[in-house]
Amino acid sequence: MLRKIVAATTAVILTAGISQAQDLSSKSWDDIVAQAKQEGEINFFVWYLQDDLRNAVKPFEQKYGIKVNIPDGDESANRDKLLAERDRDVGDIDVMALGYSRVSSVPLADLFVKVKDLLPDTDTRTFDLTGAPSDGYLAAFWGNQSGIAYDPTKVDEANLPQTPEDLAAFWSAHPGKFGFNYQDGSSGISFYYSVLRVASGVPDKEFFSGESNKEKLAALQPGIDFFNKHAKNYVVTASNADSITRLSDGELWMAAGFEDHLAGLQSRGEARKELKLYVPKMGMAGGGNGVGIPVNAHNKAAALVFVEWLTSAETQSWLNEHFGTAPTNAKADSSKALLTADQRARQVGWPLQPFRKNVDSFFVEHVIQER
Repeated sequence: MLRKIVAATTAVILTAGISQAQDLSSKSWDDIVAQAKQEGEINFFVWYLQDDLRNAVKPFEQKYGIKVNIPDGDESANRDKLLAERDRDVGDIDVMALGYSRVSSVPLADLFVKVKDLLPDTDTRTFDLTGAPSDGYLAAFWGNQSGIAYDPTKVDEANLPQTPEDLAAFWSAHPGKFGFNYQDGSSGISFYYSVLRVASGVPDKEFFSGESNKEKLAALQPGIDFFNKHAKNYVVTASNADSITRLSDGELWMAAGFEDHLAGLQSRGEARKELKLYVPKMGMAGGGNGVGIPVNAHNKAAALVFVEWLTSAETQSWLNEHFGTAPTNAKADSSKALLTADQRARQVGWPLQPFRKNVDSFFVEHVIQER
């Protein structure tokens, strides 16, 4: 009986969401904008840079007269709220930011309107990132790339480490000058994934799949041994911010980092402007975040207009310049980016779950706790 009730409830929610989406699909864009202005506000749930983004959306508010509320909250709390409100006729979330690395664990079709069917100029916008398909339920608005930040006054660009062997040579020649972190959401995780994958010789297809077992983890032992062999020569930092702060202060010469994070710190004067970033030839993970409109959003037209503005070429160019994001609109200007197109071509994905979680635990147990 309980299964029947849940199925019936889900069907009602989906029917309501599809019906409301069809209502918008039957309107011209001018009519959608007019309805959006009548709705007058949206609640945008995003878990990072909330103060900065509250300022960043002011041009949208001025253009359309639509207030954008950005509540405080972290990624986990926002996802929990989305799931907790799925049975409500009307939820509190109008626009939801979601990392593409999480899409496989979220039932997008049950929870979101298919924005790709409603937005204009869909051929210039991005809906899938790093092999993580959203099937049109999310529109990418924040592209990022992990890499290795470095001080060009200390490290010659021609001698940047590209492989685990290069890293070992750099660590031995310059002990204590390379750092990375390992906490959830850290650029250091992308770094040690790449080293484990390449140093262990695990095929990409196998490494990035979510299948997990003892044998697959055991195959990473050569990479674990590599980190332990050179443990005294590299530094484990406390966070992404700690890595870049110590790099900017001159304590470190190189550190794992995110493109958008470094660029943001530089634009705010919190990190030296001359610091650079590169993606080694062994590759490092990239991706980004998308936005979706829940099926039970209260202000769907205003939400759709906001998503259109956020993913437009003009806004994407601005985000690239001020936040260092990789543009997700083909017509955007990416000339202010820290990375060139050649560097960006070295992007790889993230391992899928549950293997990803198990690799993290394996690394912490056999490398971090052994230090």
